[in-house]
Amino acid sequence: MSAQRGETAQRPVEDLLALLQEITEEDVDEPLLSRALTHRSYSYENGSIPHNERLEFLGDSVLGLVVTDHLHNTHTEMAEGDLAKLRSAVVNMRALADVARTIGLGDYVALGRGEEATGGRDKDSILADTLEAVIGAIYLSAPQPRGLDAAGRLVHSLLGPVMRRSATLGVALDWKTSLQEAASAAGAGSVHYRVSATGPDHEKVFTAEVLVDDVPRGSGTGRAKKVAEQEAARAAWTAITESMAAAGSSAPDPATAPADRGA
Repeated sequence: MSAQRGETAQRPVEDLLALLQEITEEDVDEPLLSRALTHRSYSYENGSIPHNERLEFLGDSVLGLVVTDHLHNTHTEMAEGDLAKLRSAVVNMRALADVARTIGLGDYVALGRGEEATGGRDKDSILADTLEAVIGAIYLSAPQPRGLDAAGRLVHSLLGPVMRRSATLGVALDWKTSLQEAASAAGAGSVHYRVSATGPDHEKVFTAEVLVDDVPRGSGTGRAKKVAEQEAARAAWTAITESMAAAGSSAPDPATAPADRGA
């Protein structure tokens, strides 16, 4: 695999291994890490070698446990519904992709030629899925509870700022509600959404467009209809509040904007 990885200008896995071991304070299994970095498109073009989707499945649960445990223990008086909103602000595709970029994760991913040619190294979905797979690999790299502790250190290192930011915003985590409030403040009327979907059933991508008084004000994409609508609402909220600020109107306080829920 290493020769073909070189052909796609990937960075050596050893570089990422060293970084992860420094963060997690544990030895990371290199073959497991290599699998975590192998996208299914690369697998299909190379004899169906093992890819990262099983590790992604595991890492998603480990990530959810670590974040949920942190929120539960930090916000001892918060209701379950509000805790769920905080978790959604942290565990979502855009947030995961953004933190994956901070460690250059896309540079290490083994991609098929098609994904490589279409900018797969910077796709939110691939980055988020790969980060979850890496978390799964770290979880399996040491006996329990050390594996969970190591995965927890990585999650806190990468997502700690996102969790802290979300906490300062309380329950104001819904872009659609924020958009409705901003539209009302701007003297606008109706807000509604148009949603379309592309791709096979197992991998649909939804695109939402939000219209304010029948004028398109923002769009967004995601692997779920609600996520796409939230992204569209976020874009529209930004556009409306910036327009109000430029016009000298009283715009909603940016500090009360939702945390970036992502796609």
